[in-house]
Amino acid sequence: MVHMAAKHRLYDALLAEHLNSCRQMAFVSGPRQVGKTTTCRNHADSYANWDNLDDREQILGGPAKLVDRLNLNRLTDRLPAVMFDELHKYPRWKQFLKGFFDTYADQVSIIVTGSSRMDTYRRGDDSLMGRYFIYRMHPFSVAETLYQDVPDPQRVVRPPKKMTSGDFDALWNHGGYPEPFLKRDHRFTNRWQSTRLEQLLRGDVRDLTQIQQIDQLEMLVKLLADRSSRQLVYSNLARDVRVSIDTVKRWVDALGSLHHGFLIKPWFQNVSRSLRKEPKWFLRDWGGIEDEGNKAETFIGCHLLKAVEGWTDMGFGQFQLAYLRDKRQREVDFVVVRDGNPWFLVEVKQRDESIGNALRHYQAQIKAPFAFQVVLDADFVDADCFAETRTPMTVPAQTFLSQLL
Repeated sequence: MVHMAAKHRLYDALLAEHLNSCRQMAFVSGPRQVGKTTTCRNHADSYANWDNLDDREQILGGPAKLVDRLNLNRLTDRLPAVMFDELHKYPRWKQFLKGFFDTYADQVSIIVTGSSRMDTYRRGDDSLMGRYFIYRMHPFSVAETLYQDVPDPQRVVRPPKKMTSGDFDALWNHGGYPEPFLKRDHRFTNRWQSTRLEQLLRGDVRDLTQIQQIDQLEMLVKLLADRSSRQLVYSNLARDVRVSIDTVKRWVDALGSLHHGFLIKPWFQNVSRSLRKEPKWFLRDWGGIEDEGNKAETFIGCHLLKAVEGWTDMGFGQFQLAYLRDKRQREVDFVVVRDGNPWFLVEVKQRDESIGNALRHYQAQIKAPFAFQVVLDADFVDADCFAETRTPMTVPAQTFLSQLL
């Protein structure tokens, strides 16, 4: 079975909009096999891949040599687009792009892709400041199977729309990465997940980090597989893997930069006796998580991360994902923060049950306009979650997630 989204993705609309309206380079980052190359090549007239030896030779020859080879100096009826794939593996990639952009920005549009987070280096001196916009690509989500256009910037959230039961089951069971989601075969999914993990540990880690102890890193990855949606206690992980706490922290950060998982931290503004440091860890691929509760929270967490990063990348504001917990152990799974203010709270439940006291407590304390108890097993309801003022309220996951990205 092939879904219509095999041909079109939200990121096609994002790239088309960018190429039509921005002179900056489009940096498309995201996990391995999320569909970056396939999507970006749909919008590129020319293509150069650092992993291809012939292309690498041309890149090392400098911008002028590359322009000749890619025929970018010919008259055309529109600005051509060139795509550089996996260019971040070149140690001098920033200098190369700066020279290329400064010389040829008026003659060509530039798309740059990479598996590693190309935005992480911005923490230091950014020699490309003002020359690019970042687009963080995520796997398929409920909303992306229903909508492939850029949302209304005045509204941000989508109208609710029903997903087919087959699509929702495939997303839940196989994850959102394009190949397993579209193929929908459990044997294929198992082999795909195993191969992808091997590529991460033996390929990406070797190429993009300084980590040498691959066997111990593999132990950490196995431990983290059972801890998705849980708080990380670095001292326990360090003891189990037999490395220092600082080493575990560096390795977890490296796995995050390679998009194996992500951390969210407690939101503590206006929260009395809040925890401040303890992060929660989430896998990027929920498809292989065995514990139903961990899987449900990871499933929602991945959807929320895609939404907050996508809304931010589109220029709709500054969005952030966090969670709430205080020293009395009251916890809410997620809070989405918009331009510095809590916007909505989310508590995840597998099945319908009464709304917890923590959700009411925190909504009253931090004054978030919306608070949702999101239920995975509930049937779709054709009503806008964000039009209701009766919060906290219980909402079906299929309704709520259809309104995101």
